[in-house]
Amino acid sequence: MVERFNGRMSEIVKQTVFNSVNELVTTMTRYLKIYNYHIPQRNMGHLTPIQKLKEGYKKKPELFKRNVYDLSGLDM
Repeated sequence: MVERFNGRMSEIVKQTVFNSVNELVTTMTRYLKIYNYHIPQRNMGHLTPIQKLKEGYKKKPELFKRNVYDLSGLDM
């Protein structure tokens, strides 16, 4: 998964012209959020990485130092 993520990030960098370092950082941060919260992974049972973490947290919360929050939904 790491190789796929890194490959996608390098594609974004190759295909996009950034006007500043801040633009590059903002784009990468946004893609990281999209990847973690909105792109299901086949090798995780078609769940997003955050959904998989939440599933693990429910089974063994003692393994986590912090709560896992899924913030991908609508603000209500």
